[in-house]
Amino acid sequence: MGITNEANLRSILSQNIKRFRKMKGLSQEKLAEKMDISTNYLSDVERGRSWISPFSLVKLANALEIEVYELFRPQEKVSADVSATVSKCLEDFSSSLRVSFEKSIKDSMRKIQQNL
Repeated sequence: MGITNEANLRSILSQNIKRFRKMKGLSQEKLAEKMDISTNYLSDVERGRSWISPFSLVKLANALEIEVYELFRPQEKVSADVSATVSKCLEDFSSSLRVSFEKSIKDSMRKIQQNL
């Protein structure tokens, strides 16, 4: 699945959270506890029903012992141009921890769509 719109991005994020959580042998309850968030909130994020703040993304990545960008990496192959654009957007995101996560994602989506 490529990143072509917000719904796809949410799907990629939610699938990756669940995949990494299961790889680490963590229940939603244990992961939520490690992040100091509610299990219901984590469940909503994992199902793509809620967005997660940049600070919580960092906490999530730390709890899963991965880099933040790995949460947004599509599992199927995408073209080198799309992959490079996603990587650049995620580098910008993780290095500056933008104040508005929604704005960052929309900007990233616009850049990706321009390169398709």
